[in-house]
Amino acid sequence: MKFLFRRKPIELPAHADLKRTLSWPHLVALGVGAIVGAGIYALIGEGAGMAGPGVIVSFGVAGLVCACAALCYAELATMMPASGSAYTYTYSSLGELAGWIVGWALILEYSVVVSAVAVAWSGYASGLLTGWGLAIPQMIQLGEIGGQALHFNPLAVFIIFLVAGLLILGTRESAWINTSLVVLKIAALLLFLAIALPAFDIAHFTPFAPFGWGSTPTEGATNIGVMAGAAVMFFAFYGFDAVSTAAEETKNPGRDLAIGIVGSMLICTLLYMAVGAAAIGAMDFREFSTSGEPIAHIVRALGQPEAAAIIGGVASIAIPTVILAFLYGQTRIFYVMARDGLLPRSWSRVHSKLGTPIFVTILTAVVTSVLAGLLTLGEIASLANAGTLAAFIAVAISVMVLRQREPMRVRPFRMPAAWFVAPLAIAGCLYLFSSLNEGTIQRFFIWMAIGIPVYMAWGAHQSALAKKS
Repeated sequence: MKFLFRRKPIELPAHADLKRTLSWPHLVALGVGAIVGAGIYALIGEGAGMAGPGVIVSFGVAGLVCACAALCYAELATMMPASGSAYTYTYSSLGELAGWIVGWALILEYSVVVSAVAVAWSGYASGLLTGWGLAIPQMIQLGEIGGQALHFNPLAVFIIFLVAGLLILGTRESAWINTSLVVLKIAALLLFLAIALPAFDIAHFTPFAPFGWGSTPTEGATNIGVMAGAAVMFFAFYGFDAVSTAAEETKNPGRDLAIGIVGSMLICTLLYMAVGAAAIGAMDFREFSTSGEPIAHIVRALGQPEAAAIIGGVASIAIPTVILAFLYGQTRIFYVMARDGLLPRSWSRVHSKLGTPIFVTILTAVVTSVLAGLLTLGEIASLANAGTLAAFIAVAISVMVLRQREPMRVRPFRMPAAWFVAPLAIAGCLYLFSSLNEGTIQRFFIWMAIGIPVYMAWGAHQSALAKKS
């Protein structure tokens, strides 16, 4: 069974053929574009419904865990400037089976995030189009099978394929469009703060934790409480890991990756805390917790319909930056796993002129559009969190293992207090994982139960390391 623990070399493979076109401003924008999106524009309502005003603490807990994980990512990304994110780090430090498990979890995370954000975007787009006299429904009911409601979301499917087409055209072109939309998206949130803060009422924070501080199951197969909110609002913070997938397309990875990962995390944490506090202070959480567009709903209720239309319009235009970042990340995960032989090698082909992996981009668009067309936002977000938490735990473990195994290796970014920060990241992720609802945890382990036989049947024999040995 030694093959389960064979490790990929840390050095970048000589045949890496992605084009280096990105610098640190692109990476910060990629991270902010991935982080600021459905979590704050749409999911804040669901988090408030689970935690009440205590969703502010939910933001803080989730942000702290993500900050610890971000520091771990920054060290490994600059130490191993190769695409693949947590998959590559785990493969090089813990071995092939662990690398496969994390890669399999990342496939779940990235694919499901793209789907979740597409569903969130469809809510804003549907409202905007209705205001323009175009009645395109967000959901088309298709009946039910075995008590499970079936529906189709045409707008979510449309935006996924639109973004996939942009990524196929080129990484640099996509990055500049992403940067422009990120600036627009942050401006809309600043407009919300300017409107909501004058209406701030401290009475809206009482009771602060109406559903308790822990994570309590309900009859509807969901959990409520501040920690339950943290387990879901965690979805609103991650995205910095998508920056690490751009390592092979970064001009100066030793410097730029750390700036991109840590910088985007700091910007978004400050912005989230401000927007969350302003939302709760401006309106009783019960009034916007069920809205598909809570930020625009609050502004509209404050007597600013024009500003609400602007915010809704910006969300409709700019939320797809999250889809772009995660769809980009997913295609690079597929690309690297295929290059390593753990997936069919034909998937790693890069177009000679465009410099992008066209096949895996189209494949990812098809898979994510199916999920987005059939599932709801809450179902998708929880499942995405399970895969992400597993990846974060593996990255934190990898930092400690490599600190022991290769203490003298050059680390362009060396995170402070590693033996405190990495265990804190692991403990936080384990707690948030346990706070997910039972159905989500079961579906995650079902996904893992499918993935390990796939590895034993294919990857264990077809990987580049297996061929070499």
